[in-house]
Amino acid sequence: MRFLPHTNADIRSMLEAVGVAEVRDLFVDVPPELRSRAALNIAPGLSELELRTRLEAIAARNQAAQQLCFAGAGAYPHFIPAVIDQILQRAEFYSAYTPYQPEVSQGTLQAIFEFQSLVAMLLQMEVANASMYDGASATAEAVLMALRIGPRRPRVILSRALHPQYREVVRTYTTGARELELVEAPFGTDGRTDGDWLADNVNDRTAAVVVGHPNFFGVVEDLAAVAALTHSRGALLVTATTEPVALGVLKAPGAYGADIAVAEGQSLGIPMSYGGPGVGLFATRTAHVRMMPGRLVGEAADGAGRRGYVLTLATREQHIRREKATSNICTNQGLMALAVTVYLSTLGKAGFHELAIANTAAAHRTASRLTESGKWQLQFRAPFFNEFVLTGAQVDAQWESARQQDVLAGVPLRRWYPELPNSLLLCVTELHAAAAVERLVEALS
Repeated sequence: MRFLPHTNADIRSMLEAVGVAEVRDLFVDVPPELRSRAALNIAPGLSELELRTRLEAIAARNQAAQQLCFAGAGAYPHFIPAVIDQILQRAEFYSAYTPYQPEVSQGTLQAIFEFQSLVAMLLQMEVANASMYDGASATAEAVLMALRIGPRRPRVILSRALHPQYREVVRTYTTGARELELVEAPFGTDGRTDGDWLADNVNDRTAAVVVGHPNFFGVVEDLAAVAALTHSRGALLVTATTEPVALGVLKAPGAYGADIAVAEGQSLGIPMSYGGPGVGLFATRTAHVRMMPGRLVGEAADGAGRRGYVLTLATREQHIRREKATSNICTNQGLMALAVTVYLSTLGKAGFHELAIANTAAAHRTASRLTESGKWQLQFRAPFFNEFVLTGAQVDAQWESARQQDVLAGVPLRRWYPELPNSLLLCVTELHAAAAVERLVEALS
């Protein structure tokens, strides 16, 4: 497919249509301090060598990249087998754009079909789409989908233990929605969504209850109880998983009766690069497939009986449904979906389970090591996977001291949870060897 950029006349026409003078006027909602940081300050006319030197100097300022990282909170450090990049860098994949012409994109379509199949298996749902931007946007799309399924139910309950940024993205997506009522459910002292609160507040106006699996604190929710309560009131259960490796040891959301299950796929073969790219996994029940956003690739046979792949459902705005489109998501970051596909295929069921076991063991060993002195305590007592919340005294000073020693000792929760001013969220994976854990313990001692 040829890519035709907009001409200056096109741009002027579009700006006039929306009533702004310049392109930068479209970004006035982005705080000025963030916009100024986006400038690379690169002089024009540099040679390739000069440009490379300049960019390497800029990259070297990213000291956090050299630190020992125990931060999770939605992006996780995992080992990525070399085979992932080897396949991603093949020209037929590396340069492929989202397939609008299925007849010339059979390889890309097959890769997406395999991705969908693996996601459906991972989440134990009946149908998965061709991916979303990331876990946060997938969660927001799941909320919109729930509202389409239950148009007379304007209430959506978001667990306060759901990733804070996922909740923010949901609010952004639903800004301006008439009669929509977004309500946050509190979490209990064990770190799980408060079941008593849900029992009192999920009613016949509720379209969906959205919880993490595990939640933002790394805690494993009592999903069976939440599902039973939600369904008893006629609402849908939506689960959002930020760390899908957990599903190697936890029951999948589909096994609990989730109606829509979404996840962030970064853990599955994609390096941590804060700000992106990620990839959103999205799955649901067959009964709701026509309400599902994004695209669905299906397997078929041509007139000669040969296997082929087709865009089975594509309810995007530029297709036939126009204003009835269920999503305006365009390019699906297919390369990231391919990375997830290769990663899951490489590990297989047994390897994925072993990886999850290794994560669980490493996190629990580290939690015990950190709390054995009595200086730190676990904030929550509910079961956890590879993230846990520590509480202690002088958290900010301790965290800063560790940072000065090149140890990123988790994420302080004060920013998102004022009620947890002395808490750190830490993540431990298969990458953290015993020596790394000892550095963490020493840094926080």
